Amino acid sequence: MGIATDTLDRREAVDMAAAAIMVGLTFSWGLNYVAAKISYAGYDPVFLSIARSIIGGLCVLGWCHWRGIQLFTPDKTLVVGILAGALFGAEFLFLYVGLEHTTVARNTLLVNTMPFWVLVGGHFLLKERITVRKLVGLLLAFAGLVAVFSDKVSASGGATLTGDLLSLGAGILWALTSIVIKRTKLAETSAEKLLLYQLVGAVVVGILVLPFAGPPIRNFTALPTLALLFQAVYVVAFTYVLWFWLLRRYPASGLSSFTFLSPVFGVLCGAIFLSEPLSVRIFLALGLIAAGLIIVNRPARRQIPG
Repeated sequence: MGIATDTLDRREAVDMAAAAIMVGLTFSWGLNYVAAKISYAGYDPVFLSIARSIIGGLCVLGWCHWRGIQLFTPDKTLVVGILAGALFGAEFLFLYVGLEHTTVARNTLLVNTMPFWVLVGGHFLLKERITVRKLVGLLLAFAGLVAVFSDKVSASGGATLTGDLLSLGAGILWALTSIVIKRTKLAETSAEKLLLYQLVGAVVVGILVLPFAGPPIRNFTALPTLALLFQAVYVVAFTYVLWFWLLRRYPASGLSSFTFLSPVFGVLCGAIFLSEPLSVRIFLALGLIAAGLIIVNRPARRQIPG
């Protein structure tokens, strides 16, 4: 996590190193789906989010203390940090409530429209221009995601317009959070401080929602607790810091395109670790997403004068 304190060297495109890191991160986030399912056997999802954020935040604070990373030096990020934290917390709220009113498949697809909103917002606010190549690449990658969940997206199974709109709102809020980070002085602060703003927002919203949730602890046993610790220590305290470090350095639209991999890796990890059913569509999806990522992140050709 010490890379977050290095001198920031911004790049115009996602290079091979960043792409490899993003594949690793999205695989970790896919594995997080498995950890979440296991932990739900012992803890309510809202309580789990609060505990995960607090434990992860304490890990980040400990790391910063050990490495001498200054978190409380005035850097004019407090207001925008609170805004980013509020957006992050609201995203969680929309996601959680949306899941109560729609299917997991529809929720996954609607939340993962995020890269399209980043593309639009980036065009107007970040000078990351919309191009036909980027749009085609995102559509191709999204088609891969649709291929995975194509047999589960019907409106049956409790899906409602409210649930779908909340899920879509979660994707928009996710995109807004990324744009706020890139657009403001948050892009100049450490990735650790940036993450802590987000975690505080998640805890505040989680506490507000907790009275309306189920019993916090369902079954205090070893496996769900280990799954909670995996999410808090590895996913939150490590992978999120790495994500925010990348987001400060590379184009938001390029990085966000990789998030299409997370739910696909989640399905793949579910098949490997939980013996969930797996169809050949997963490999079609990975092929489409890989093609889309290559198209989105291929460096633009530079015109030679004369």
